[in-house]
This record gives sequence, C-alpha cells and structure tokens, in this order.
Amino acid sequence: MNSMTKGTPWVHILKFSMPVLLGLLLQQLYNTVDAIVVGRFAGEASLSAVGTTGSFSYLFLAIATGFASGCGVVIAQYFGAENEKQVKQSAGTGILFLMVLGVVSSIISIVVSRPAYSHLVHVPDDFLELTLVYFRIYSLGLIFQFGYNIFSSVLRAIGDSAATLYFLLISSVINIILDIIFVAGFNWGVAGAAVATVISQAASFIAAYFYMRIKYPIFRFTLSDYKWNNKIIIKTIKIGLPMTLQLAVISIGLTLIQRAVNEFGQVMTASFTVGQRMEMYLNLPCNAFQTTLATYTGQNIGAGKIDRVKSGAKQTVLISLIMTVLISIIVWFSADMIIELFGLGPEAAKYCLAHIRAVALINIVLSVYVPIFGLFQGAGYSILPMVVATCALFVRVSVTYLLRYSPFLGHTIVWWNGIFGYGIGFTITWSFYLSGLWNRNRNINLTDDL
Repeated sequence: MNSMTKGTPWVHILKFSMPVLLGLLLQQLYNTVDAIVVGRFAGEASLSAVGTTGSFSYLFLAIATGFASGCGVVIAQYFGAENEKQVKQSAGTGILFLMVLGVVSSIISIVVSRPAYSHLVHVPDDFLELTLVYFRIYSLGLIFQFGYNIFSSVLRAIGDSAATLYFLLISSVINIILDIIFVAGFNWGVAGAAVATVISQAASFIAAYFYMRIKYPIFRFTLSDYKWNNKIIIKTIKIGLPMTLQLAVISIGLTLIQRAVNEFGQVMTASFTVGQRMEMYLNLPCNAFQTTLATYTGQNIGAGKIDRVKSGAKQTVLISLIMTVLISIIVWFSADMIIELFGLGPEAAKYCLAHIRAVALINIVLSVYVPIFGLFQGAGYSILPMVVATCALFVRVSVTYLLRYSPFLGHTIVWWNGIFGYGIGFTITWSFYLSGLWNRNRNINLTDDL
C-alpha cells in the first residue's frame, strides 16, 4: 500500500496518474474500436444509435463513479491516518452499497429507456429501435460496472492505481475481440456490440475482485464483512453525492445537447458520435489528474499536510496542461486520417473535421481547472465541482439552443458551445481555490468509531 504523504509531490502524482491515464486511454480505445466496427460493418444508422446512447448511459456511470469515488475518499483519509480497521470497514460497506445501487440502476434504466430516448433525447425513428436494443442489453451489465468502479476506488485509495490498468487491459482486449466476432463476423449489429461490452465489463469486475483479494490480506472479506453500516454510508454519500450530481448534471447537459444534434438528422448524429469519441481523448489528462489529486489530497489531509496539497495542486495543473496541448496538436493534424477509420459519408466527415479541430483548441481550458476538482473532492468539499459543472453546462446548453439556427454559428454551436461553458468553469474554480475556502471544510471526522 502506497502513501503519497512524503517525498516530492509531482513525482508521486505522475507515478500514480500514469496507470490511471493509461487505463482511461484503454477505455477510449476500445470505445473507439467499438464505434469503428459498428460504423464499418453495421452502417451509419447503427453508429448513430450507439453514439446517441452515450449521453443518457453516462447518467448511470455518474452514479457508479460518484459514489465509488466518495467511498474512495473516505478510505484514503483513513489510510492517511493509518487506521486499518476503518479502512476495511469502509471498503466492505462501500462494496455492498455499490452493488445494491448497480442492481437498482439496471432495473430503472430498462424501464425508462423508451420514454427517455423517444421523448427526452428525441432519437429519430430511423434508429430509435436500434438505440433501445443497444441500451437495454448494456443496462443488464450495470452491476459489473458498479462493482468494478468500487473495487478500483478502494485500490486507488490505498495508492494502487496500476491495478486499474490491468483490469482495463483485460476488458479492452476482450471487448475488441468480441466486437469483431459478434458485429463483423456474426452480423449481430448493435446487439453484438452491446453484448461484447457487457461481457468485457464482467471480465474486469471479476479480475478486480480476485486481484484485490489475493494481493491485499486486509481486503480478504468474508460475507460478514459486507455490512450495511449507516455511518459509513452517510459519510460516503456526503462526499459521493456531490460528485454524482456533478456527473449527473454533465449527463443531463450532454443529453440536451444530443437532442439538439439529433434534430439535424442522422448525418449530424453520426458525425457528432465520432467527434465526441475524439473529444474524450483530449479530456484524458484532466480526468486522470482529477482522480489522482482526489486521492493525493485525501491522504495528505488525513496526515495533516495542507502545504503539500497546495504544491501538489499547482504541479498537477501544469502537467495536465502540457499533456493536453501535446494531444491537441496530434489530434489536430491527424483528424482527417482518424475520420476515415469510421466509414463516415462525405457530409458527415466534413462536419466531423470541423468538430474535432474546434474541440482540440477549446478543451485546453479544461486541462487547467478540472484537476482542481480532485483537490476539492479530496478535501471533502465536493459540492464545488457540482456547482461548476452545473454552471458550465447551463451555459453550454443555453447557447446551443439559442444559436443553433442562427446565421452566425448555426449547427457548429454543438461543438463551439464549450468555449462559453468552460470559460465560466475556469473562472469559478480558480476563484474558489485562490480564496482558500476549500481548506475550511471537513466532511470526515477521522476519530469516529465505526
């Protein structure tokens, strides 16, 4: 188990974040391969169907990620305080809590799928049924997604970020192989892509469980260790709920933007699907460093080292900026070659090129404020990222609907909206950080008897 409370901050941060970054990269690679296989072997309508599920399915990923991260912060602070008993108790309860949420989420997502996609997302009839097939099969695997997220958060909380890379490598390889077999080989279309995703998530879930159990004796749980401890769950919710709401707000905002995109027809939806996939690559550094800074901050606050938190935050933002700029340059100059891989038609390819090059510039802004979200979360002040996300997305959605038919920007606002929203996010985040108010909040009492 690794502590980040001693030594040079940026060395710990970089060492911890690289496996997280590579893990996120693997996720995006297999999502990209998924889209390439579907686009080339099942057609533009199927590609649009898979792409349009992303905004709403992100809502359930938000629940899994948010509450798992909340539990991870609880564990990280107890780990920093060297309290192994409470580390184990928090982990056991957190695993039970997330598994229950996974089952409930599966049921809800299947029940609401048709009204959600037909009315909220406003998916065109041309590919509505394909969208529902993909999403409902995907929903059956949510328990594996929730389980994987809590196992990963537990391991990151004690400094083992490399483990998630192993699990995602397994998942990615399986997903790519099954995509080719089910979609290209068996011609199962979107159903094949969804089945491949569920099986790959189950594989990463199983791998994570056995890795954690074998490597760390403290996590060799028996059934009696999975207890519903209200005190631990309340602490997890206090930290995890704002994170969940932050991600849920993003999901709602993206869903509304997706609705606007769908109004322009199947060609634009297919283009937007590819553009969003590329945008995710640009966001990899800031997302990885947000996760890293949450654990780093949690451990150092648990150890009472506030100065290390501040120096670590500054170094993290600088590294995030440098990496994002480098990725943006690569994406800008390789955009044409990337688009060819997905089998888009000429019109969709034209839209997609403009989309990719625009976000290559805009998303640099994210790199210098999203990592600071991790500091707020690790300090127990998780409400601020939710506020920032809400404000940024409100602006993005507002300008999208106000300007989508304007002569100045028109349909291009579906990607240029970020310059308005991210500017607001940057301003709020750094104003709050520089005020020092984040250091006055304490959501966790490390002396509690659980």
